Parts: sequence; structure tokens; C-alpha cells
Amino acid sequence: MNEAELLKVAYKAADDKRAEDIVALNMNGISLIADYFVICHGNSDKQVQAIAKEVKDRAEEEGYTIKRMEGYDEARWVLVDLGDVVVHVFHREERDYYKLEKLWGDAPLEDMTSRING
Repeated sequence: MNEAELLKVAYKAADDKRAEDIVALNMNGISLIADYFVICHGNSDKQVQAIAKEVKDRAEEEGYTIKRMEGYDEARWVLVDLGDVVVHVFHREERDYYKLEKLWGDAPLEDMTSRING
């Protein structure tokens, strides 16, 4: 499976746990950290943890190794490092504060609707 398939798995896992305002940024040529960032948020500590756990579990089911997961216990900003795809699961207030989409404003958005449904 390539990074585009992994992106789809991560995005769908977040969506299945009702993550809000999910965006996927294409980081190719912009960041050395990953090819894609997925950014989303939950409205409670439990939802943030559920989203992050679902992303981790689904990726593992598809045969990917999780590089690391940070911030799970605090549930304010959980980073799930899948290698080529990094998933940022925020609590709503933290997302509003850190504004990662603005920080990486030059990264193009991926059209995930066509990937998921197509």
C-alpha cells in the first residue's frame, strides 16, 4: 500500500469516529516530515482519544507500523505518526489556538471526497 492509500485509511478512520472539519494537506515539497498531514478535531477528551485510537488501529490492520503516537493521555493534541502520513487530532480549543492549516497555508488541500467515494 502506498502513501495515498494510507492517507485514505487515516482519513476514513477519523471520519468514522465523527472527527470534525477533517482536512488533508499535501506536504510534498513543503515539509520533510511527511507527504501528507491530516488535521481534525474532536469536542471532548474521549472523542479525541477515540479518533486517534481508530486511526492507529485501522493503520495497523492494514499492515502499517505506527512510528509513534504522542499526546494521547492528555487528549489535547494527539499526533499519530504513520510515516508518510501524520495525523493531528486536536481538541477544538487547541486547533483554534495552533491553526496548523494557516501555518502550512502553502500546502494544497487534497480532495478526499473523490478518493473515498471514487
